[in-house]
Amino acid sequence: MGEDKETPERRRERLRQEELKRNPTGNVNDAFNRAKNGNLADLAGSLGWKGIGILIFVIIIGFIVASVFLK
Repeated sequence: MGEDKETPERRRERLRQEELKRNPTGNVNDAFNRAKNGNLADLAGSLGWKGIGILIFVIIIGFIVASVFLK
């Protein structure tokens, strides 16, 4: 990958840092809400495609096991 190309994670982080520089006090409310509720986009971005695949697999297996034991 060349120096002029940036990954989506790096682009997201760069944009977040720029927003913090432009509006440091406005971000406080967003940070509190994100900490309370979580953010699916951040979860998906941090896990990557393999992590998301494993997470979906585990959820499906969990439903199958629960349905077998709850019959």
